[in-house]
Amino acid sequence: MEKQVKVTLIKSTIACLPKQKAVIAALGLRKINHSKIFTDNAALQGQLALVSHMVKVENV
Repeated sequence: MEKQVKVTLIKSTIACLPKQKAVIAALGLRKINHSKIFTDNAALQGQLALVSHMVKVENV
C-alpha cells in the first residue's frame, strides 16, 4: 500500500509570493481548512517544502 498524506491549508494566500499561490492552486486547496489526501512522492514533497509555513501535513 502506498503512503498517503493529508494536506490542510492553514494560512491565507493573500500576502504570499506568486510561486507559492501557484503551488497552493496546483494542490487544489481553495480555502482555509480545506484538506486533500495525496499519495506521498518526491514531487509532492518538493511542493510542500515551498509552502510548509502555510499547510499542515498529516499521515493517513
